[in-house]
Amino acid sequence: MLRSVLRAAALTGVLALCAAPSANAADPDDPPPGRAQMGWKLHDERSADRSAAADTAVSGVPGIDVSSWQGNVDWSAQRAAGNRFAYVKATEGTSYTSSYFTQQYNGSYDAGMIRGAYHFALPNKSSGATQANHFVANGGGWSSDGKTLPGALDMEWNPYGATCYGKTKTQMRSWMNSFLNRYKTLTGRYPVIYSNTNWWNQCVGSDTSFANKSPLWIARYGSSAGSLPPGWGWYTFWQYTDDPIDKNVFNGSYTRLKALATG
Repeated sequence: MLRSVLRAAALTGVLALCAAPSANAADPDDPPPGRAQMGWKLHDERSADRSAAADTAVSGVPGIDVSSWQGNVDWSAQRAAGNRFAYVKATEGTSYTSSYFTQQYNGSYDAGMIRGAYHFALPNKSSGATQANHFVANGGGWSSDGKTLPGALDMEWNPYGATCYGKTKTQMRSWMNSFLNRYKTLTGRYPVIYSNTNWWNQCVGSDTSFANKSPLWIARYGSSAGSLPPGWGWYTFWQYTDDPIDKNVFNGSYTRLKALATG
C-alpha cells in the first residue's frame, strides 16, 4: 500500500526514492522481484503538507499495513500504540508469498487486532482469476469471525516497469473484474481495493462500477484524502503516511470495523 522510502535498517528503515518512476523502464531503486509493498512508487501525491501527515489528527480507527520489509513485528507494541487493525502482504503475482506472513498475520490476531491480507497485483504476469487463486491459497481468504477483514487488492504503479503494466484501460478493468469475481466466488465477498486516484485515472479510467462491489482503500499522503476514484463517494480506509511505517485509518467506529470483518 503508498511508501516513497525504504529504511536501510532491518525492519522499517528507508532510502529516499529520488526520481519519479519511468513509465516504461525499471527504476534503479526498484525492489527485488516479489518485494514490492504498498506505495512503492508513489510519485505524484507528494503534497505540500506531506511532511506533516504523520502528525495529522486523522479521524477514525488507527491501523497499519506491513510486508516482508518489516520482518517480525512486535504486535503487542503496535496494539499498545493504539493500532486496532493491520493489513499484511501475503502474495504478489503468482510466484511470491511472503516468508513473514504467518508471524505478521497470526501475530496481529493474537495481539487482539483485526487483521486482513493483501495481494500486490501484477496484471502483466497472469490473469486476475489466477492471481486471486494464488492469493486465497496463501492466506488471502476471509472468515466471518469478526477479526478477519476481507482481502485487499493492491492496484498501483508497476514497481518493475510500465506504469499501467502494458494494458489499456479496458484491459485493466477486465483484469480487475476477473480478480474480483474469482475472489468473491472463493470467499463469498468482494475484496477491498487499494489504489491512488491519479494512478486510477491514468490506468483504469472513469468506470464507476467498481464502487458497487468493493470498499475503497485510498492512498494519499497528506492532511486529507483528496479526490477519490470515480464512483466512490467515501473511502473505507485511508493510508495517509509512511512515516515511520504505513499508517491507516478506518473511516468509522470500531463497531463498524468489526461489522466489516464480520460481513
